[in-house]
Amino acid sequence: MAERDNRRGGRRDQREETPEFADRLVAINRVSKTVKGGKRFGFAALVVVGDQRGRVGFGKGKAKEVPEAIRKATEQAKRNMIRVPLRDGRTLHHDTTGRHGAGRVVMRTAVPGTGIIAGGPMRAVFEMLGVQDVVAKSLGSQNPYNMIRATLDGLQSEASPRSVAQRRGKKVADILPSQDKAPEAEAGTDATVTSAQA
Repeated sequence: MAERDNRRGGRRDQREETPEFADRLVAINRVSKTVKGGKRFGFAALVVVGDQRGRVGFGKGKAKEVPEAIRKATEQAKRNMIRVPLRDGRTLHHDTTGRHGAGRVVMRTAVPGTGIIAGGPMRAVFEMLGVQDVVAKSLGSQNPYNMIRATLDGLQSEASPRSVAQRRGKKVADILPSQDKAPEAEAGTDATVTSAQA
């Protein structure tokens, strides 16, 4: 009987283990409200949360104390997470752009070893997402809220070859450019050049 209870307990522990999320505090602002007796100060926090395996979200929170504002922002970020398909678990599948208000960002895939080439708020999103190689540039507003929203807007348009193939009713091999045909085509062009020169 005890063994059975232990087994059940073990299963329960495994079930209760939730994926561990990493969080990054991007910005914290002191805000004030003017009232009859003077000013009341509070804090607004902007936090990015992710599992570093393809899920990311952001949240904002306001409170009288900094820790409470961060806690509220983290909770909101966990509720608003999106899933992004990654190529080889390290970079984007294709180049993309994102917009939100005056914020505009460009994100490009990169070869292994490139690292994360991106500015502050965008870097936080890529690190929490689990991207290791990416080149990104912000072309519009430098407001961290708009930059993060524009980045997430671009990431939501990411599509993996598998999802595209499924949508079009084709095989993944038909969607991706074949690696074998390219060298043959090059060899064919070289042959025509030499024959023309002769």
